[in-house]
Amino acid sequence: MLPATFITAVERLIPRDRRFDDPLSTLAFGTDASFYRLIPQLVLRVESEHEVVALLKLANAERVPVTFRAAGTSLSGQAISDSVLIVLGDHWNDRDIRGNGQQIRLQPGVIGAQANAALAPFKRKIGPDPASINAARIGGIVANNSSGMCCGTAQNTYHTLAGLRLVLADGTVLDSESPSSVAAFRASHSELLEQLAKLGRQTRGNLPLAGKIRHKYRLKNTTGFSINALIDFEDPLDILNHLMVGSEGTLGFISAVTYDTVPDHPHKASALIVFPDVGTCCKAVPVLKQQPVAAVELLDRRSLRSVENMAGMPQWVRELSAGACALLIESRAPTEALLQEQLAQVMAAIAHFPVEKQVDFSDDPVVYNQLWRIRKDTFPAVGAVRQTGTTVIIEDVTFPVEQLAEGVNRLIQLFDKHGYDEAIIFGHALEGNLHFVFTQGFDDPLQVARYEAFMGDVTQLVAVEYGGALKAEHGTGRNMAPFVELEWGTEAYQLMWQIKRLLDPRGILNPDVVLSEDPRIHLKNFKPMPAADVIVDKCIECGFCEPVCPANGLTLTPRQRIVIWRDIQARKRAGIDTAELERAYQRHGLDTCAATGLCAQRCPVGINTGDLVRKLRGTQAHSPRAANWLAEHFASAVQGARFTLYAANTAHRMLGTPLFARTTATLTKLSQGKLPQWTPAMPQPVQRLQLPEPATSDERPRVVYLAACVSRVMGPTASDQEQQPLFDKTCALLEKAGYQVVFPDNLNALCCGQPFASKGYAEQAEYKRQETLNALLKASRGGLDPIYCDTSPCTLRLMQDLADERLEIHDPVRFIRTYLLDRLEFEPQDAPIAVHVTCSTQHLGEAQALIDIARRCSRQVVIPEGIHCCGFAGDKGFTTPELNSHALRSLKEAVQYCDEGISTSRTCEIGLSQHSGIDYHGLVYLVDRVSRRKPAFRPASAQTCVPIMGPFGHPLTCV
Repeated sequence: MLPATFITAVERLIPRDRRFDDPLSTLAFGTDASFYRLIPQLVLRVESEHEVVALLKLANAERVPVTFRAAGTSLSGQAISDSVLIVLGDHWNDRDIRGNGQQIRLQPGVIGAQANAALAPFKRKIGPDPASINAARIGGIVANNSSGMCCGTAQNTYHTLAGLRLVLADGTVLDSESPSSVAAFRASHSELLEQLAKLGRQTRGNLPLAGKIRHKYRLKNTTGFSINALIDFEDPLDILNHLMVGSEGTLGFISAVTYDTVPDHPHKASALIVFPDVGTCCKAVPVLKQQPVAAVELLDRRSLRSVENMAGMPQWVRELSAGACALLIESRAPTEALLQEQLAQVMAAIAHFPVEKQVDFSDDPVVYNQLWRIRKDTFPAVGAVRQTGTTVIIEDVTFPVEQLAEGVNRLIQLFDKHGYDEAIIFGHALEGNLHFVFTQGFDDPLQVARYEAFMGDVTQLVAVEYGGALKAEHGTGRNMAPFVELEWGTEAYQLMWQIKRLLDPRGILNPDVVLSEDPRIHLKNFKPMPAADVIVDKCIECGFCEPVCPANGLTLTPRQRIVIWRDIQARKRAGIDTAELERAYQRHGLDTCAATGLCAQRCPVGINTGDLVRKLRGTQAHSPRAANWLAEHFASAVQGARFTLYAANTAHRMLGTPLFARTTATLTKLSQGKLPQWTPAMPQPVQRLQLPEPATSDERPRVVYLAACVSRVMGPTASDQEQQPLFDKTCALLEKAGYQVVFPDNLNALCCGQPFASKGYAEQAEYKRQETLNALLKASRGGLDPIYCDTSPCTLRLMQDLADERLEIHDPVRFIRTYLLDRLEFEPQDAPIAVHVTCSTQHLGEAQALIDIARRCSRQVVIPEGIHCCGFAGDKGFTTPELNSHALRSLKEAVQYCDEGISTSRTCEIGLSQHSGIDYHGLVYLVDRVSRRKPAFRPASAQTCVPIMGPFGHPLTCV
């Protein structure tokens, strides 16, 4: 139990809405990407360095263990705690670019990919490039000394560190870039600095130990502390800063880091060389290490076999010999000419090696993305085929490059010895860094014993026989803590303990991580992975999904939704009452899920947590008769929605904005979301559509226009400068481009089915979808004419699992880029435009196309960072407005210099307008405003297209 004095002090320091001690929250936060679980007694979301300082002072005084959590993508159990877990809130996202991109200072909450996006205009990037860079935060990247495929050892955090701001266990702050902070620290902590300087002198003077350290760090190595700092630096401040790198939160808290950035060369090409055996493959690696290559990834035959049956994989992958081993090679350069020189040099260097199969270097994105997909899909491929209840373990070792072939073959022998038939090997060959992936169950003592025996053999093989590293980039964590002494020897191990006790004398910082006095800590607190639902059973709880979830930081993320649902199902099977947990899950897991499925795009195994949520909502859908009536009388429902908007606008005019807003907010809360909340961004009603009959004598090309139900109901807001409804604006644009606009029969009754699906009425949803598809097939004359749908979510709903290949349904983005760009001339405006890429646009693969079209229309395009889903989710903005508000909490500041925003979903635009302070419109408004019809044009259909085929059967060019 936590001391009462500590709890009382924390309650004064951290507001209630950022303290979590309920069973649902502590279970949700008790999970990181590793195969361990500890349930914290208290979770605290911190928003400032001041709070961290105060918490550490309290924890130090009361001897309360604390653990820091950034993104929780760590794989070795270093981001969990059974005491106090401190997680980063929103306000750790500052970045400062210096010297034209030569340096960047980052707070620990910045996602790695965001840092690189900020540096992209300068053609620079941070050195570390972990596979988790789209989710991992800088705090974790520094604390684990993460590297990656192109980083190697020269560009990791340790070697590109320019400055650090840290908080020690006693609450002292040190900023290495502030002379006043440094001076104050030298005065207050002179004894600490002298002890570090002494350790440095002793280590440098101990020639065998110093030599061992230099040998170990010529390899990729994150086992234990970064004791190379003791021989690389003499100033104890430099030693301290570099000891913090890779310390996994066991020596202090990193509140800011300054990187020396590295070039981000724009020109790149990749090749895949398949050698007949492991030995030949590995012998090529030292040769390639001397060449201008950015990355060399090794894939053994097992890893290639794991992806050979995936869609899009070429036939030859299945036909490779049993012993084949491949190298995926990438080269980068600042110019195209230099790149071509480098490619010729690389190929000449390995020309004498026998090759079984070869895909030559290509700079075409289709080809090199396909090559890298082979590499990136190996890990999820193992996860996707594992037995339910087991977990996926990805280990991370380093062999000396000159012994890489022996190391690979010995690992394969260990897989066979211990019965890990599904295990695969891949890795960063230039550094001798291998990842091996296998599945493991921990619910049976025999399975635990098998794992213990296997890891015992692996550690002996890597650390003792080959003098390698047991952790190369994933961090020591708790699963390698018992083996640090085995790898480093007693002298170096005791040196690490001296450092730990010097910087954390009371042992409060992340105990049992990196160093542990428990030799079996790696065999305790295994995370259960019980069956929950076939939709999510393959989840590996990596957390890659979390940055795109609009509820992240409000309630639960997709990973946490799965964690809780797994626990509920396991408890039910054990006969434990889950009523209280399920009541909490109703709001945190179901009601506040947007169910837009962006999580599936980030998930290594493609899980759409929204599918689970919709399924669970279906079990609560107790009004099938009402749903049937609405489906069969949809035109009446549409008219009813128009009337509701009319009544709301009338009441607003009578009561005024403040009173009406407060009244509807209260009614929404009291009705538990059944009555929608009114906002100033609420649209005016559109009059019932009167559709013209198609002219039989019209010779213009036809387009079938499916106006979504929201477009047929919701017009602009009363204050919007654009007062023409989307339907009218779309018809005008299509006719400007020279099209005859036709409509499906009974348009007012048609619906894609999304409103029914989101409420759990799958049968009614499919009925409306099929009705609409049939009407479109007829209107398009059996698919002869293209079909335009003015709302991306509806387009996505109609296109998903569409079996009828005759239908060609386009959302606004795809239709404009496919059919209108050749027919229109654009005069871009100077006024900046904010662009919101909807979830459905991303699912449709049109995100970049939307941005490109916007850039044709405006010379200044703003894409707000970190907003992946607006959280409006059809009607959630009305019924659960806090989700929309939370998802867009940073929007207003991001678009403060814009007067207008664009999107492709009318409901999304309601929330965007409300929370940005500017009007958001459909894309067609912008395109119509800045375009005019070309006097004459050559239709795309008149071109002669002769595709040049790439190695995977993809057309590369059209001439």
